[in-house]
Amino acid sequence: MKTKSFLFAALPAALVPALVPAATAALAAAMTVTLTLGATPAQAHAPAGDARISTAFTLPGGKVYPEGIATDPRTHTVYVGSYADGTVYRARPGRPEAEVFLPSGTDGRRTANGLRVDALGRLWVTDSTAGVAVYDTASGSRLAHFEVAGGAGAPAHFINDLALTPDGTAYLTDSVRGVIYRVTPEQLAAGSGTLTEAYDLSAALRPRPAGGFSLNGIVADRAGRYLLTVDMPEGDLYRVDLRTGAVRRVDLGGGDLKAADGLDLSPDGTLRVAHNVTNTLTRWQVCADGTRARLTRTITDPSLQIPTTLAHTPGRTLVVRSQFDKGGPMSPDSGTPTTFTVAAVRGL
Repeated sequence: MKTKSFLFAALPAALVPALVPAATAALAAAMTVTLTLGATPAQAHAPAGDARISTAFTLPGGKVYPEGIATDPRTHTVYVGSYADGTVYRARPGRPEAEVFLPSGTDGRRTANGLRVDALGRLWVTDSTAGVAVYDTASGSRLAHFEVAGGAGAPAHFINDLALTPDGTAYLTDSVRGVIYRVTPEQLAAGSGTLTEAYDLSAALRPRPAGGFSLNGIVADRAGRYLLTVDMPEGDLYRVDLRTGAVRRVDLGGGDLKAADGLDLSPDGTLRVAHNVTNTLTRWQVCADGTRARLTRTITDPSLQIPTTLAHTPGRTLVVRSQFDKGGPMSPDSGTPTTFTVAAVRGL
């Protein structure tokens, strides 16, 4: 993250043969369901009200289609990943345009979905087609990488978003398999390996078509007790207990998280959510044990341009404007994007 992540729209044609060919129809069907049925939560069509939406910075390039975002609290640098080709951009404080930090194809990376900066300033970047890589933010050199087991007979996968816990462990969602992978600090020190499956949520998820998408955004609470991850097409939020492994559906008080893509959880339990195709941002208050959440704010505005994820910083929330519907992965044969930007939202 997202983080962050991608949504269940059709994949770019260049990636389909190498990624999940059996799931293409299911992805398109899921997208249709969201567009026709999933404009919720309850106040999803409320106006922006007193919220202020502006542009934080621009991204160079005509076909960026950004997906993930991460902030480095030590330097206030922001990193943004391109779903289209895996480029990672760096936005320095006070500058109106980001710069290329990791060029397209670096280390074979084809997408840049979820991004996170850890406590030591290392940048984690997921590639939906392969796994996750970790980079030195000072030099741009790759420090470690972990990939999903492949080969003949291996199940389809789509590595989406990631979260980091206080002990340095990374957890990653697989949107096709419905599982969460884990990378421990010991594995990170080793430098490479196969992604280890930590939690299988497939039994807890609502029924879905074979190969259909489910898990997307993921966050961890500040104490490292639990994870929260969203089933985007169904709008359910799940809590994973990191001590016992127990999985339960979070009580949303009658609301839902349909079309929810990226998540951001503040230390005080404020959960901010980007709902992509509905151009909506929501704010929820999560109870102390993570079992319940209450909707407290909804912002819907077309200027969000299909928001895929977000990162809250003091005074504002940075929101990725993907424009996936303008010749991007949602509609590769129609629409022309404008300048790609990251929005600054105040009042969320």
